[in-house]
Amino acid sequence: MLNILNVTSEVIPFSKTGGLADVSFSLPEALDGLGHSVHTITPLYSIVDRDACAVTFTGQVVDVVLAGRLRDALARLNPNLPPEALDDAFHRLMRPEGADLVARNRYLHRLLVDGVTVEYRATDGGIRGAQAGVIDFAHPEANDFLAINQFTVSENKHTRRPDVVLFVNGLPLVVIELKNAADEGATIWSAFNQLQTYKAEIPSLFQTNGMLVVSDGVEARVGTLTAGKEWFKPWRILGMDPDVEAVTPLFELLAQGLLVPKTLLAMVRDFIVFEDGGGGAVVKKMAGYHQFHAVQVAVEETLRSAALSRGGDTGGHDAAAAVKPSADNVVDLRSSLEHRPGGNPGDRRVGVVWHTQGSGKSLTMAFYAGRIIRDPAMENPTIVVLTDRNDLDDQLFGVFSRCRELLRQPPVQAGSRSHLRALLSVAAGGVVFTTIQKFFPEEQGDRQLTPVSYTHLRAHE
Repeated sequence: MLNILNVTSEVIPFSKTGGLADVSFSLPEALDGLGHSVHTITPLYSIVDRDACAVTFTGQVVDVVLAGRLRDALARLNPNLPPEALDDAFHRLMRPEGADLVARNRYLHRLLVDGVTVEYRATDGGIRGAQAGVIDFAHPEANDFLAINQFTVSENKHTRRPDVVLFVNGLPLVVIELKNAADEGATIWSAFNQLQTYKAEIPSLFQTNGMLVVSDGVEARVGTLTAGKEWFKPWRILGMDPDVEAVTPLFELLAQGLLVPKTLLAMVRDFIVFEDGGGGAVVKKMAGYHQFHAVQVAVEETLRSAALSRGGDTGGHDAAAAVKPSADNVVDLRSSLEHRPGGNPGDRRVGVVWHTQGSGKSLTMAFYAGRIIRDPAMENPTIVVLTDRNDLDDQLFGVFSRCRELLRQPPVQAGSRSHLRALLSVAAGGVVFTTIQKFFPEEQGDRQLTPVSYTHLRAHE
């Protein structure tokens, strides 16, 4: 769970052993004064003196980055890279490309997820290329998590102090704005409007931003850099007792369910997309809690169902153990939910995810596809998105095309049966869209394709 305190000079280290630090603190009096109940929670974020972190902009360098912590993280996560390569990675992060805030945020998001491409001269005199990791997503405890209350930023003659900023490896990843629940004029949307002011007056704070959080002591919602009011949504914890959930403050639900390091990093890596909406506008979207949880369980079931599909040989080990998700693969949901596997390992039956109308099933499929493509256990799979209507095929293809960065490849829409056969003849890789009619034989005796040979994701209207 998240720990936020009044700023002190005391530093509480995040546990490097994979567990939680064996210390408990209360939320600061400042938060209590804003209408948030004081409760005891376990710290995952260190605390530092805010005065030591106050920044004033004197040039184009992004001073909101805690440079010392970022350099330390780059060196720690990339022990095989020489100092000049680490310096190159650092400067690329500090001088992002992009004409506006959203473009720079998009550019930096890719560097956070994929790493920074660097070059250096090897000992043999040759030029080498490498990816310098910025965040260790596989091992959250290897990163440096920091929460600063009232972080002071001065830029373009404006001085602002966001209520709480969460840093990962020295980079400001989450901005939290809070309002007083006792003040009838201060609502959750007052906090939202305050964030819009921050974006306009101190935009450099948001260049590496992953998400924004607003709360008025009663409600709490999370959204992205470009999200309007309607897209700031609450967060729920999967499998939580309804009676407990009913009396738990919404900010605490959001903090415990989303801001814990493991979940926060999973969200940043696999559940954020930038869509080109046309006319030059770029929209940043993140998964809702239902999409996040649905994809995590679907990935578990996919790994289980595919245990015997990779040649049928698990190397003499138990099939279930062979596909047990690692820390790099899935946020473990079984500790909070009585989740039963849908079948036997290797049965190639993943299951069905049911959605209500308007719940974002197209994006859920894109998040699932991106997550499966990235998973090393799947060995670069070919994904076939199969529909029964041309208009639905076009709609889903459009969504996936706009999410091509998440998929790490552009999707392809099959134009004919022969085109579909060519697309599916590859050994691995590819995201293919087709209608089920293309699996039917032509009148001239065209060879029939069998859809049961491929794993496909179905859209239910």
